Amino acid sequence: MRDRRILLVIAGGIAAYKSLDLIRRLRERGARVRCILTQAATEFVTPLAVSALTEDKVYRDLFSLTDESEMGHIRLSRDADLLVVAPATANILARMAAGLADDLATTALLATDKPVLVAPAMNVRMWDHPATRDNLALLQRRGVRVVGPNPGEMACGEYGPGRMSEPLEIVAAVEAYFEEFDRFGTGGALHDRHVIVTSGPTHEPIDPVRYIANRSSGKQGHAIAAALRQAGARVTLISGPTHEPAPHGVAVVPIETADEMLAACRAALPADAAICAAAVADWRVAAPSGHKIKKGAGGPPPLALAENPDILATLSAPGPDRPALVVGFAAETEDVIAHAQAKLARKGCDWILANDVSPGTQAFGGDSNILHLITADRTETWPRLSKADIGTRLAGAIARHFEKA
Repeated sequence: MRDRRILLVIAGGIAAYKSLDLIRRLRERGARVRCILTQAATEFVTPLAVSALTEDKVYRDLFSLTDESEMGHIRLSRDADLLVVAPATANILARMAAGLADDLATTALLATDKPVLVAPAMNVRMWDHPATRDNLALLQRRGVRVVGPNPGEMACGEYGPGRMSEPLEIVAAVEAYFEEFDRFGTGGALHDRHVIVTSGPTHEPIDPVRYIANRSSGKQGHAIAAALRQAGARVTLISGPTHEPAPHGVAVVPIETADEMLAACRAALPADAAICAAAVADWRVAAPSGHKIKKGAGGPPPLALAENPDILATLSAPGPDRPALVVGFAAETEDVIAHAQAKLARKGCDWILANDVSPGTQAFGGDSNILHLITADRTETWPRLSKADIGTRLAGAIARHFEKA
């Protein structure tokens, strides 16, 4: 990291004391560090201490005539190679997501054209709050990188996820960014690659008001699409009905049924890779009614079912348009790895990501998951990760696959 320029934004949380060690660790590796302190941050660390460690001026005031004449907030935000927010409190994440620019820190973050890495730190209840999760998901879709947080005991006495990553963990994330930048440039590790991602459920109509579906929320597929786009890929996201917002920079093709999803996949070819994360309904009603089916004295009407097309097997079949890498998902409730290995062989795909969706796992609709990456010659179990982090990890694995090819 010699001579890399890092703009460190220190927000107001008890974890700010770790940022002093973070500065030292970054400078040990040759980085040049300049700091912005929020007003709240000065309640936890002093500008004098930060200045002594960076050997540079500390910036705090948006309306400082001296600072603006010497180093305006636009130049401050763009002279850096990377912006790091540590600690990234719930408050500053919310302001970043909303695009607010009411102090020097948020103004610099809004004005930058450089990548941003955040290290969240907050109380476990704040971390688990839907508003925080939504804000972080939105920032990740915009390309903001995230490291942590870690589980552990809080300063308030509670225990759980929310502790800021340790300085060396943040340094590792910074080093990983620069390593990727040096190898692939601004285009990203998957620059010029086209990837198809399927996401969400399919809805198979029974009549105009009823349908067969499943519990998929689309969170994982959309997170994968966002991570692939962040890695530089051109992404076509083919999605069933979901409340998930479209990831930034991703071409979205909305569909309802399995037949429509298969047609959209075929239309999107050729592609370098296909990630089949959608939970496609296995069956559809053979002859859906054109009118609402009414209750009758004879009880519920019989529903004759027909098998839906197998999208994963179709994309995996040999042929001139087969993607070089086809990845499927296996949602299982028992014998997860064994069933997934059998599915890998049966479908003809290259990788399978398997997970346990038994009641209580919260895999459907939840924000985290435990996955097993299964190939023809190995099984790799990933720890519990957020679905956004799973997307990032999968994008990295795909990039390494193509690099070796």
